[in-house]
Amino acid sequence: MELEREIAGLRCSQVLEVLSQYLDGELSADLASRVEQHVLACDWCRKFGAEFAAVVNSLREKLAAPEPLEERKARELWSGLEARL
Repeated sequence: MELEREIAGLRCSQVLEVLSQYLDGELSADLASRVEQHVLACDWCRKFGAEFAAVVNSLREKLAAPEPLEERKARELWSGLEARL
């Protein structure tokens, strides 16, 4: 596994350093574009990036703040009333 392959002006290790910021949309348009170009052309980074993104997305779903109870109950109440009308 070669982690120093350079594609789009970025080495694999540089892509790994900014992958989290890329997924969060925190990179400049230019750097995000170069990360995308690198990942499209590098099998290892593409596979790692896909696995990393899946883990990040799973954690985001699990750690997301639950809907406040009052809002959920109000929505359920209105849904029940609408169904009866």
